[in-house]
Amino acid sequence: MKDKRKIRTGDDPVAFGAKLADSDSFKTLFRDGMALVEEAADYLDGEGRDEAKNLPRVASLAYATESMRLTTRLMQMASWLLLQRAVNEGEMSAEQAGQEKNKVRLHGLSSAKDGPGWEELPARLRDLIERSLHLQKRIRHLDDVIYNKAPETEVPVVVSNPVSDQIGMIASAFAAKAD
Repeated sequence: MKDKRKIRTGDDPVAFGAKLADSDSFKTLFRDGMALVEEAADYLDGEGRDEAKNLPRVASLAYATESMRLTTRLMQMASWLLLQRAVNEGEMSAEQAGQEKNKVRLHGLSSAKDGPGWEELPARLRDLIERSLHLQKRIRHLDDVIYNKAPETEVPVVVSNPVSDQIGMIASAFAAKAD
C-alpha cells in the first residue's frame, strides 16, 4: 500500500473531504454498506422469495417494485464505496474516481412508502429499505463533502510587505506630481 501522507506547511489548507474519506468513519461506512448489500441479497434470494409468494396481488407488485429499487440503490452505493476505497488505497486518483462517480446515481432511488401495498410488505423488506435509505443519506453527505465543495486551494493569501508598500506610495506620489 502506498503512503499517502503529505507534509503540510502552515499555508496549506486542510483537505477535510479527503481526510474524512480516508478515516475510520469511512471504513465503518464501507463495512456497513457492504454488509447491507450482502444481507439484502441473502434475504431476497431466500426468505424474501418465499414471503413474496404469499402476498396479495397489490402487495406482490409493490414487493417486485421495491425489491428492484432496493437492489438498484444498494448497487449504486456499493459502486460509490468501491470507487472511494480505490482512491483511499491509491489504486485510482481522485480525478479518475470523480469521472467514474458521475455514472453512479446517489440521488433519487426513493421508495413509495405511502404507495399501495407498502404496509402489506414483509417487515424485513421494509427494514432493509429503511436502512438502505439511511445509508444512502450518509453516503450522499460524504459525497457532497468530497466532490461538490468549492476547491479549497483557491483561498488567496495576502501578505503585507512594508518595503513594497513604501515603494508603491513613492511611485504614487511621483505619478501625482507628474500630472
